[in-house]
Amino acid sequence: MPIIYKKTEECRYDVVSMGEVMLRLDPGEGRIHTARQFTVWEGGGEYNVCRGLRRCFGLRAGVITALADNPVGRLVEDFIMQGGVDVSRIIWAPYDGIGKKTRNGLNFTERGFGVRGAVGCSDRGHTAASQMTPDSVDWEELFGEAGVRHFHTGGIFAALGERTPDTVIAALKAAKKHGAITSYDLNYRPSLWKGIGGKDRAREVNRELAKYVDVMIGNEEDFTACLGLEVEGVDESLSTLPIEAFKNMIERAVKSYPNFQAVATTLRTVHSASLNDWGAICWYQGKFHAAKMRQRLEILDRVGGGDSFASGFIYGMMTFGDAAKAVEYGAAHGALAMTIPGDTTMATKAEVEKLVGGGGARVDR
Repeated sequence: MPIIYKKTEECRYDVVSMGEVMLRLDPGEGRIHTARQFTVWEGGGEYNVCRGLRRCFGLRAGVITALADNPVGRLVEDFIMQGGVDVSRIIWAPYDGIGKKTRNGLNFTERGFGVRGAVGCSDRGHTAASQMTPDSVDWEELFGEAGVRHFHTGGIFAALGERTPDTVIAALKAAKKHGAITSYDLNYRPSLWKGIGGKDRAREVNRELAKYVDVMIGNEEDFTACLGLEVEGVDESLSTLPIEAFKNMIERAVKSYPNFQAVATTLRTVHSASLNDWGAICWYQGKFHAAKMRQRLEILDRVGGGDSFASGFIYGMMTFGDAAKAVEYGAAHGALAMTIPGDTTMATKAEVEKLVGGGGARVDR
């Protein structure tokens, strides 16, 4: 069945995302363990999607998250405001002075270069967002009274705390009850699941959450680790899966979860940290659509590329209702996002449309 969005005038928000927003500390061209200064950004897998839809594509966006009420939390809030995302849905947790009960998450990330891959080191134990519960948000007010056209969340938030999976289910159920389209990025992170049951727990949680999702997003590792869709008949030594293997995996996902209205995934072959082949495919209404594969794309900072793909894909579906066009917008936006530092996009819609239309990197004067 086709994806049908609620009318713009019926809703306060075009998109709302739910997830943790951390402070990213970036050593630039250096290393985390030898850095003497860092550039700071905000970022989070779920948040990056709504931020991209607001900052690049001009949609009305809000974020549901929780922050400890201290100067670091207020710095993160300031970054969110700079991106144009509504901050009125932030839950402010009292700060105890030392972060023993609740704190804000930090994410140290170095970009990598050539044969040296990107490295991430998260410091996010006992964060305010990880302590969110189904009762933290008035879902009826958000989805029923304010109105949301598209709701996005993902597997990073689901892995953060004991009650965060329940919180995701409550949100997804309320969103669907009031006619919002729901999307979920599996975003498997081994480090998040390691101490709480590993892949077995990841599959238990994500298989349940998948029942309430309209648009499922993820790469081959995500579908394997989170949904148990093992790759069949493919040489495991290959650096990336053949596109037919991706299609087979997606078809099995759709068969297992008939509620999926669309499934989208990025395609990436890593030649080095600085050179990747980059593309994407999606399944919609029984057909596959593939974006242009960009060979040996030069990467400045790969973090956030998948999130920018998701925001471009969602924008394309919301605006055009055309999956072939949507996957091109997603792939182009993701490619542009990886040419700039930080988790969040600095691309413009004009730049995305230029790339979708076949434009190159000649100087614009």
